[in-house]
Amino acid sequence: MTVSHTPFTATVLGLPRVGPNRELKRATEAYWAGRADAGHLHTVGRELRRAQLLELQAAGLDSVPVGTFSYYDQVLDTAVLLGALPPRVAGIADPLDRYFAAARGTDTVAPLEMTKWFDTNYHYLVPEIGAETVFSLNPEKLLAELAEAIELGVAARPVVVGPITFLKLAKAADGAALDRLPELVALYRDLLTQLADAGAQWVQIDEPALVTDLTEAEIALVRETYTELSSGERRPAILVATYFGHPDGALAALADTAIEGVAVDFTAGTQVGDLAVLPALANKLVVAGVVDGRNIWRTDLDAALSTLGTLLGSAGSVAVSSSSSLLHVPYSLTPETGLDERLRSWLAFGAEKVAEVRVLATALTTGTDAVAAELAAARDAAESRRTDPRLHVEQVRTRLAALDESDLNRLPADERRALQRDHLDLPVLPTTTIGSYPQTSTIRLARAALRKGEIDQAEYVRRMQAEIADVITLQEKLGLDVLVHGEPERNDMVQYFAELLDGFAATDNGWVQSYGTRCVRPPILFGDVSRPEPMTLSWIGYAQSLTTKPVKGMLTGPVTILAWSFVRDDQPLGDSARQVALAIRDETVDLEAQGTRVIQVDEPALRELLPLRAADQPAYLQWSVDSFRLATAGVADTTQVHTHLCYSEFGEVISAIAGLDADVTSIEAARSHMEVLDDLNAAGFALGVGPGVYDIHSPRVPSVEEITTSLSAALKAVPAERLWVNPDCGLKTRGPVEVEASLRNLVTAATALR
Repeated sequence: MTVSHTPFTATVLGLPRVGPNRELKRATEAYWAGRADAGHLHTVGRELRRAQLLELQAAGLDSVPVGTFSYYDQVLDTAVLLGALPPRVAGIADPLDRYFAAARGTDTVAPLEMTKWFDTNYHYLVPEIGAETVFSLNPEKLLAELAEAIELGVAARPVVVGPITFLKLAKAADGAALDRLPELVALYRDLLTQLADAGAQWVQIDEPALVTDLTEAEIALVRETYTELSSGERRPAILVATYFGHPDGALAALADTAIEGVAVDFTAGTQVGDLAVLPALANKLVVAGVVDGRNIWRTDLDAALSTLGTLLGSAGSVAVSSSSSLLHVPYSLTPETGLDERLRSWLAFGAEKVAEVRVLATALTTGTDAVAAELAAARDAAESRRTDPRLHVEQVRTRLAALDESDLNRLPADERRALQRDHLDLPVLPTTTIGSYPQTSTIRLARAALRKGEIDQAEYVRRMQAEIADVITLQEKLGLDVLVHGEPERNDMVQYFAELLDGFAATDNGWVQSYGTRCVRPPILFGDVSRPEPMTLSWIGYAQSLTTKPVKGMLTGPVTILAWSFVRDDQPLGDSARQVALAIRDETVDLEAQGTRVIQVDEPALRELLPLRAADQPAYLQWSVDSFRLATAGVADTTQVHTHLCYSEFGEVISAIAGLDADVTSIEAARSHMEVLDDLNAAGFALGVGPGVYDIHSPRVPSVEEITTSLSAALKAVPAERLWVNPDCGLKTRGPVEVEASLRNLVTAATALR
């Protein structure tokens, strides 16, 4: 039997954890740098958790998630919970250092691979499951955070990644991770008992993998797993949370079990009618995700109330919730005093989403009269947004309507290759970097001084030019073949362009976690997009004036700009992508006219936006490829177009990578040991490729021997005339000393192999 529990009415599925002012980021990085000890880091974490719990309780949530706090990543935390860290970190005695070694690596230990969390911009660490993996339960962290909440009098609901999702996300040595499911089910049963004994009334088991395409055998495993977990004699009530899509057949399987609740994402395709055909839900709690946990637009409260009201007829009880964790949105609109008030009225960040949940729950349980003012404000904001002229700019739409297929094409790749060989005169195995160089304290101080008005724009430009000159000098000294300007003027590869394009707005403090301590401020794409003036010409032109070697023009592609922004939801994504692509196209044409011979348009997020269901993927791949080609096909065939992709599982988008028709594609390969090249070859990829030989997300300096081994493996898969030598990604987050050492080894290895 379960412990005593009652249905709740208002909650969110998860929480951000870096702190409203990135306190955890700073404390963690101080620990890594040796400026603070573990005690300081744990104190900061504890204070952030306590403040958050009390804020959510005061906001009116009657069930608050706990256990979503993490020093790096929730999937890595689950690997610790289940005793599934890789054997190579076992020799590190201190648990915290062992944890960070798995996340980041050390001088002697390679980290876990990293990839995208479903179709979001969050990155998780990929668990490794091998024959030597012996699962064991280590629930201390989760139990401690539950105890903290109970001590504060908070109605706490522990959250844990579910066994099916964990195994489907893991990398198994034999390719059959789900074969280990019975072992995990036994551990989860034990965990449920311990949580019940610790006072938990409810437990949330996150199973977002259930919204992906599942086989009939996998759906049967869902039913078996949760039949087993819900049969425990002493356990909390079980809420299985699905999000990011429609749970489809898995929802029926869950309904057939004795779990007490299911969380469903109504912002990502699920309809109330999908639940009405499942009579077994009549005795369960349905946690309705009607407030979008992934985007920042204000909820249509009337539409959400209609969904909730209809749902009452299908469920035993209904709770209002965010559709997913609030990990994916900023903490609060309160600091955003710089946004224009009309735009600001259309938005809801984390704190505002919690308030929306509370308003909807009150309307559902008490009646709409109790929240009449809030409902009226939401209607006014929606009307203001609908009628704003910035959302429909006729000049932009007319120009797009005039485009045809010829605007997407260049000469065939082999013909371009011959022209570019003569135009660029590069050696075999040409070396380059991806774009950014370390963001030094000098750069950060200059940017802060400009923001505070302590220096003027002219002085800022002078300081950035000095940084560019240093980077060009370093690259020439190291012997790199195609140079970059280092991007000192760019705070972020998307935000930089968003601040220069019409139709975007930037926040002051809208930070969200991308991975570990890496935080980004996604811009807000709210209207029709256009380029009022050139964005990069002066910086690239200055860099090129310092060297006779080609300097790449560095741009961000339309799909990545969309993926790493909060994008308007009032038109199809493909329409917004075409608008951004046309603005980038204007920039490429101007760069070429200025004399730039190599232009890189980065699309690291190409895989990220891929729909989770196979049936939805072809349409996405078509418009994403077309938008890239629109952005890049305006230049001459002698101009070499590069693109870059990183930290994704590329197998599902190999055809799209080829379809981009970039002359050279640089791609993450260091952590995955060149595995991507097999996928490319299987797809008949015949363009230039630069598989990364230097993992820039780890502080390790790769040796000449290590890079030589990687390149030798690459040469077995790619002819030398098509192979480039480069790091996995930009060098912005690395230190100057390790970067110089790593690039010296990279050039040495490439030169020797020539």
